[in-house]
Amino acid sequence: MTTKPSNMLESIDVDVPVRTAYDQWTQFEEFPRFMQGIESVEQLDEQTLRWRAEMGGKSKEWTARITEQIPDKRIAWTSTSGAHNAGVVTFHRLSDNQCRVALQIDYDPEGIVENVGDTLGVVQWNVQQNLERFKEFIEQQGQETGAYRGTIKSADDAPDMSAGSRRH
Repeated sequence: MTTKPSNMLESIDVDVPVRTAYDQWTQFEEFPRFMQGIESVEQLDEQTLRWRAEMGGKSKEWTARITEQIPDKRIAWTSTSGAHNAGVVTFHRLSDNQCRVALQIDYDPEGIVENVGDTLGVVQWNVQQNLERFKEFIEQQGQETGAYRGTIKSADDAPDMSAGSRRH
């Protein structure tokens, strides 16, 4: 079966400052706490993540590289092995205590189950539900569980880790 690349854009307004939402999002290893289907995320280094997820009854693994990271603004990534995906999450200040988190994902559905799920909008629904769970998680916490304030420049530039270090 030939697959066509899919993409989606979803957003949600969150009742925390933009810095709080951004800082929490940088805590990738916490994603299984609010993202359905994500079994684990392992931070291998400042730019590399190993993901394990259950999708359509199948276990999937992939490695992703953060291609750009600008504090309080955006985090972009692309997979380097396994399930193909890429995307960007952006953070938009709405007020001192509210922000919008927008998530754009490009991915290639694999196999009949994922292609049917994609056609029926299951993936997009799951992404929106995960944003809802992120909103609930961070609003209930009231503060981030850690932060990374460093900047990772686009692929054309070397990473600049001088701006901060990862807190856990």
